[in-house]
Amino acid sequence: METAEKEFTLRVRVGEYEVEVKGSREEVMETIKELPQLMPNLSKALKCLKPAVSAVSVKTIAATVREANAEKYPRLPKVEGCSEALLKVLESDWGKWRPRTLAELKEALEANEICYSGSTLSQELLKLVKEGRVKRWKTDKGYVYILAEKEVIAEGKAHGEG
Repeated sequence: METAEKEFTLRVRVGEYEVEVKGSREEVMETIKELPQLMPNLSKALKCLKPAVSAVSVKTIAATVREANAEKYPRLPKVEGCSEALLKVLESDWGKWRPRTLAELKEALEANEICYSGSTLSQELLKLVKEGRVKRWKTDKGYVYILAEKEVIAEGKAHGEG
C-alpha cells in the first residue's frame, strides 16, 4: 500500500492559472514528457473553466481558489515595496475591519500576486510598528496587526483642556 509520503506533486503557473499534477514521481514525470501534446487540450480546458468543475486528472482547483480569494481580499493598486503593500492592505476596508494575523496579510498580498516570505513580512511589520504606523499585540493566534490611528488622542486632549 502506498503512503502519502510517496505522493509527488508538481505545481506550475500557466498565465493566470496554476496547474497541479499529483501522483507517484514516475507518473508525474511521465506526464511532463507528454506536456507538448497535452498543452493544446489544457489551454482549451482552462479557457472553458467554470467554478462548478469537479475533479479532473490535472487539477485546476488552485486557479479557482485564487480567483475566489481575489474577491475575498482587497484589490491593491501597484505598490513600490513590501511596506507600502502592507500599508495598503491595512488601509483597506478589509484591513480596518479587524486586526489581521501575518498569515492573513500574506494571503491578501498573494491574492494580489504580491509575494513575500513570512520572515520578510514579519520584519517589515516590525519596522512599521516601531515607526508608529501599525499597532500590534499578541493574541492566542499570535501577533495581530492593524493600522495605527492618527492622533485622535491629541484632539481629545484639546477638547478636555478648554
